[in-house]
Amino acid sequence: MSVIGTATSAATAKRGETRWQRLLRTMLYGANVDRNVKAKARLLLAMVVFIGLYGVIAGRLVVFAIVSDSHSGRRSVTQDAVATARPDIVDRRGAIIATDVKTPSLFAEPRKLIDVDEAVELLTATLPELDAKELRERLSSNRGFVWLKREITPKQQKEIYRLGLPGIGFLTENKRIYPNGPVVSHEIGHVNVDNQGIAGMEKWLDGQGLAALHMAGLATDRLQRPVDLALDLRVQFALRDELVKAREKFSAKAAAGIVLNVNTGEIVAMVSEPDYDPNNPREANDPTRINRLTTGVFEMGSTFKIFTLAMALDSGRVTLNSQFDGHQTLRYGRFTIHDDHPLPRMLSVPEIFTYSSNIGAARMALSLGPEYHRAFLKKMGQLDRLRTELPESAEPIVPKRWGELNTVTIAFGHGLSVAPLQALMGVGAVMNGGLLIPPTFLKRSPEEARALARQVLKPETSLQMRYLMRLNSEKGTGTKANVAGYYVGGKTGTAEKVVNGRYAKNKLLTDFIAVLPADKPKYLLLIMLDEPHPTKETYGFATAGWNAAPTAAKVISRIGPLLDMQPRFDLPTADQLILASGKVVR
Repeated sequence: MSVIGTATSAATAKRGETRWQRLLRTMLYGANVDRNVKAKARLLLAMVVFIGLYGVIAGRLVVFAIVSDSHSGRRSVTQDAVATARPDIVDRRGAIIATDVKTPSLFAEPRKLIDVDEAVELLTATLPELDAKELRERLSSNRGFVWLKREITPKQQKEIYRLGLPGIGFLTENKRIYPNGPVVSHEIGHVNVDNQGIAGMEKWLDGQGLAALHMAGLATDRLQRPVDLALDLRVQFALRDELVKAREKFSAKAAAGIVLNVNTGEIVAMVSEPDYDPNNPREANDPTRINRLTTGVFEMGSTFKIFTLAMALDSGRVTLNSQFDGHQTLRYGRFTIHDDHPLPRMLSVPEIFTYSSNIGAARMALSLGPEYHRAFLKKMGQLDRLRTELPESAEPIVPKRWGELNTVTIAFGHGLSVAPLQALMGVGAVMNGGLLIPPTFLKRSPEEARALARQVLKPETSLQMRYLMRLNSEKGTGTKANVAGYYVGGKTGTAEKVVNGRYAKNKLLTDFIAVLPADKPKYLLLIMLDEPHPTKETYGFATAGWNAAPTAAKVISRIGPLLDMQPRFDLPTADQLILASGKVVR
């Protein structure tokens, strides 16, 4: 009876269906499908739907976790940049030079504000440095996101939070800090408020792909390794300290210095003073605070005689025993070439170098000719712009037409302006056996340096020049830089600066290049003073032997131990120690 009733009910239900309902049921389940099969299919479908939903939710959570540091959620609703992470920059011993810290920044969502006037009044009372007119314009806009102040203090954040203003919030950003302040400013450079490098190694770092990572939202703290510089903070501090003292002592317009590893090209220290604090990058806009060692070009004075004598000795046409006439001055048009301390006689090559004879250097260069001279200086990297990791560099000022007069003046360091780091690179090749190695601010192994090096001089020429450098410290113009125990070699340079198209005798650029030790070179030191003044101690002289050379001595005495250079005393003279180490024709 029950079976018959059930069948009757089912039949009645089917008769109650419309034609479209029957068609839909047939398409979904078929004409004769068991109810149990139908229930299992529905259950399976529900499980698939729920699994899919949970998968989407889980995927979104993973995405949010990965990009949380880059604030990609905030970037999706605004074009305002967010300061993202940068890698630490460390010196060669791992000491921190630049690093990021987390700092709050204040933003607003104008669409969510209730009372703009109230918000302006309360915020300017808490942050008086905000411009009320500009703030009102920002808060009255129809944008979804606007910055109000970047990098506020935790105390300011707490005070603003207590105001309880709707539509006002905080975003944690990365702020670049430089623990050493101005000590390394010209190498490291600085960043802008969005943590993007705009000078120095910071700008170089962005050029290596960091900027692209920022744009992709992938520049997180976890993905970045520290950048290892060749710089030694201890040497840097000592060099800067002595340059600051020398600038004050000699009332100089500026002072600069470099310590260069001659065997790897690594820049161990570089100072250009006055410098600036990268924590306050506005100071960098002061034109007096430029990096004179890479962005400035100068006539280097008699230190350029290093190239003149190296060229002559390397040609094979001149030996250490060669002599040149120093009796008379040289006249070219309206120019008269003379020596500060004339020796009216025949001068040997060592005498020309030791007594810094302009006449002897000019005659030596003329004996080889202008074309040979120009080709040699180009080979030594002095006629083309020097490229390093630092974006800031200057093009040398080279004569358009190179005649005999150019060779005469350039032979003793006038008439050609180069970046001081560029000159030091060339001198490094003269000292290290003849290998021209591009300088670098990054750590570099000797093997990597050799792979980049070019042989530009004969090794025996380098040996002879080291002898001359040491001889000059023993009894020439560089005696005031002769620090006991370090076997220093060196060359002074004093150049008159060009003012209004003419050389000014009372405005000098003095410099001193030291090699230590001269028998087995490891480092070069450049000291440069811009417009030093005479003192009672210098007996009224303002030339390099009286200011740049003694400054170099003070630096060497401080950095020698830091560079692991063991002092050696009672060493033989240059001819006995250096010339005796090789077969040199005298």
